[in-house]
Amino acid sequence: MKRTKLSYIFLLLITTLLFMGCAERKVVVENRAVVSIAPLKPLVESILGDDFEVSVLVPQGASPETFEPTPKQLREVETARFVFGTGLLEFEQALLHRIARNEQIINLSQGIELIAGSCSHAHNANSTTCNHDCSHDHDHDHDHNHNSHHHAHGIDPHVWCSPKALSKMAENTYHAIAREMPDSTKYEECYTTLCIKLLELDEEVAEMCRQSPRTTIFIYHPALTYLARDYGLTQVAVEHEGKEPSAKHLARIIEQARKEGVKHIFYQSEFPASSVEVICKDINATAVEINPLDEDIFSNIRHIVTLITE
Repeated sequence: MKRTKLSYIFLLLITTLLFMGCAERKVVVENRAVVSIAPLKPLVESILGDDFEVSVLVPQGASPETFEPTPKQLREVETARFVFGTGLLEFEQALLHRIARNEQIINLSQGIELIAGSCSHAHNANSTTCNHDCSHDHDHDHDHNHNSHHHAHGIDPHVWCSPKALSKMAENTYHAIAREMPDSTKYEECYTTLCIKLLELDEEVAEMCRQSPRTTIFIYHPALTYLARDYGLTQVAVEHEGKEPSAKHLARIIEQARKEGVKHIFYQSEFPASSVEVICKDINATAVEINPLDEDIFSNIRHIVTLITE
């Protein structure tokens, strides 16, 4: 009798623990979308409209390269219906291993021809061939991404800075939404409107670049790689291998900038103006701060291209 009672208690305890384990693993999915960085938010909102709340993981002013999501953000990612990212930032890839529901994380760079950060790290990040000519970089002493150790597989992650790449990212966004909600014609109509907007931006940027005699972008950290590739421009990075430039490297950049009559040297908001002021002073150019992570990606691209081509 006593043994039977102990067996019953043991069985009850095991059942309770199993139930608690199942309860802990159960995730209530909410009608909410999460994007990794701010420039992706307009793409998602343009298609989903007001049906979903869209939140951004990396706050304004923070760097995606050093960002770590908070426990609260991890819970938001876990319960979101959709999570959109570039698929190229380290913290995005880390999310795949930190949450149970990682199938809802959508890689928006899928299908974009990616650019390797350096010849030694020219890996294939998402089944897209990197056909970048590395010898071109060495001949001109500039690398499309000197800071590649922060990026997935040595791939330059700044795909969102090009309207052509944004169009592919919008397509990937829509297909992910359509797979989840195939009966909604509303999202298809919103996607069509977004495509028109992106096409207009693409044509506007292409025309500005065609009309301008300036074809070289001088910038501290190479964040405009895809913009340069897609619109026939050349990007020259001031930093060298993710570090402050050597005197020799700096002298070559100053010589090239002087020959090309450069008016602006760009630097990102996370870097000080002093990172390019030495060059500007030497060639009588202006140091211009840009923020590739600005949420209003449409106006931001227009603003940056206007500065490049004026």
